[in-house]
Amino acid sequence: MAEGGKPDAQLFQLLTDLLEEVESLTNQEEVELREKIKALGLEVTKLPPKLTEPLDENEIAKELDKLSAKLDDVDEMISSAMAADPQVQSLLSSTADVWMPVITASSDERRDFAGSLAAGSSEEKSKPNS
Repeated sequence: MAEGGKPDAQLFQLLTDLLEEVESLTNQEEVELREKIKALGLEVTKLPPKLTEPLDENEIAKELDKLSAKLDDVDEMISSAMAADPQVQSLLSSTADVWMPVITASSDERRDFAGSLAAGSSEEKSKPNS
């Protein structure tokens, strides 16, 4: 993995590479999985909404409860996948340096990721075709 690259870009490049490898091994296009990877990319780079008024303690607690429930669901999915297939555990462990920074990013880091993605796509569009 390239050191110093954008964590979100590295993660989605890895996912794309893995998907292409699976497709080449099975000779089947994985449309649904490709769509899920794209949706995940949009979710990861989504900016938190700017609030017009601050949340009170009860609203913050409700939001934290929702996030905790989502994290519990993700933890359960990962744990069951790792228990069912040792290759999943190996893959997750060997690629943690790519996906951990993305999923543990603060809102400021997410803004930076989104800004770097926007800047990167602007640069790509402005490059002449070789």
